[in-house]
Amino acid sequence: QVQIEESGGGLVQPGGSLKLSCTFSGTISDFDAMGWWRQFPGKQRELVATIQKDGGINYGDSVKGRVTISRDSAGNTIYLQMDNLKREDTAVYYCVLDLWDEPDRWGQGTQVTVSS
Repeated sequence: QVQIEESGGGLVQPGGSLKLSCTFSGTISDFDAMGWWRQFPGKQRELVATIQKDGGINYGDSVKGRVTISRDSAGNTIYLQMDNLKREDTAVYYCVLDLWDEPDRWGQGTQVTVSS
C-alpha cells in the first residue's frame, strides 16, 4: 500500500504564490508518473502538471507558465510551485501516482483558495 499526503494549501491573494508538497510513503516501483490534478466544484478533475519517471514534464493549458512541478531525487516527494495565482485557480488540488499496471492512487486533496 502507498500512502499519499499533500500539504501546502491555503488562502492566498491574487498574484500571490503558493507551494504544494506531496509525499509518497511505502514501496513504490514501476510507476509511470507523479503529478497534480485539480477539481472545481461540480466539475471533473483536470490536469495541472505531471512529471514522468524519466523526468519528462507536462502542464495543463490553464496553468502553463505559472506553475512548476519538481521531484525530490532524495525521496518520494513532489512539489508544485504556483505563481501569479488567479481567482480561477481556486480548487481542490490532488496529488496522484500513476502506477505502471495498477489503478492510479489519489491523495485526499488540499484546498487552494485565491481571494482578496
